[in-house]
Amino acid sequence: MAVDEGHVGVDESGKGDFFGPLVVAACFVGPEHLAELDGVKDSKKLTDLQSLSLARKIRAACPHSVIAIGPQKYNELYAKFKNLNLLLAWGHARAIENVLEIQPANMVISDQFAAGGAAVKRALYEKGRCVEFRSMVRAEADVAVAAASILARAEFLFRLRKLGEEHGIDLPKGATNVIATGKRLVAKEGAGVLPNVAKMHFKTARQVLDD
Repeated sequence: MAVDEGHVGVDESGKGDFFGPLVVAACFVGPEHLAELDGVKDSKKLTDLQSLSLARKIRAACPHSVIAIGPQKYNELYAKFKNLNLLLAWGHARAIENVLEIQPANMVISDQFAAGGAAVKRALYEKGRCVEFRSMVRAEADVAVAAASILARAEFLFRLRKLGEEHGIDLPKGATNVIATGKRLVAKEGAGVLPNVAKMHFKTARQVLDD
């Protein structure tokens, strides 16, 4: 997609990971930024080290906002919204709003997630932001969305590692290979530790706490 005058891309990381935060990032990319974004593509096609390296370049070059929702806050918000798509929409709208405060733009592009696009539009309009909002399948092909995905992934990786260090345990990514780690952590610190490090609406939480 042509950048033209520039636009904002938004994406998230951590929504499928049991441990760690949910991170939403928004990034403005204009023609003046393209030379600095060589190698930028969907973070799912990059190694962790590549994401961390590229994130430094993106942060230095582009107006951006990164919203990190730690496990405790995530669990509070999920209890409030009772729907992951609504929680995502809230995070997307907040990140987009932050970027638009720095860099006005007429278009925002997001990956498609259920009815989330409509919810993001409503949240933006409630804040008086009348921008064209496109929710697209495979939006990461767009450079601004790809840049946002890398920023979100890098922040997720940093915070997941930091969270593990705080509890003296290596917290793995994903949701299917994490039960043994969760059980070790609960055995070490008690069941009350789990909402501080994990997303409690995952069925994985019940599997970890099951004796």
